[in-house]
Amino acid sequence: MSLWDVLSDNERQQWTFDPFVSVGPLRFGMTSDEASAALDGVPAAERRHCRPWDVDCHTYSEAGLKLYFAIEGLCGVSIDARRGPQVRADETALVGQVPSKLEQWLFDRAESREPFTELFYLPGADPGSLTLGVALCVQRAGDHLLTRPVFLAADVMDDIYHRLPREAWAIF
Repeated sequence: MSLWDVLSDNERQQWTFDPFVSVGPLRFGMTSDEASAALDGVPAAERRHCRPWDVDCHTYSEAGLKLYFAIEGLCGVSIDARRGPQVRADETALVGQVPSKLEQWLFDRAESREPFTELFYLPGADPGSLTLGVALCVQRAGDHLLTRPVFLAADVMDDIYHRLPREAWAIF
């Protein structure tokens, strides 16, 4: 697989999503050892501590994941747009999609909810859903941008942008 290749949906693992509970086999609050076991024992390719957030970032390159652990356990899951598993919410694919189409999906979803309870935007203009606990960040794939969702634990929602390191929100 070259640097800019993007897996098709049928080449990806298919994960289910339960907001604020789990993303595929990963449950919010689990330890890093439990997360590795849930990923069939795949070890993290890189582990580092991010200050001042007091969060550990574990990169699982083979799986197309970055996991963020706070003292309470797993608090964030970032899915690589090019090679990570496909995750669906309300039967909508969230990984490796055209950002404007998913932003419209969020707008449409928000119309059926109480005002000001659904949408948020990160400083880089990436949209997110407060009821799903997901930020739809973007990632380059050659000359295109694709969605790279970051799924969040409930206890991160009080200050989304400042609870994970900047790298969680950056284009990569």
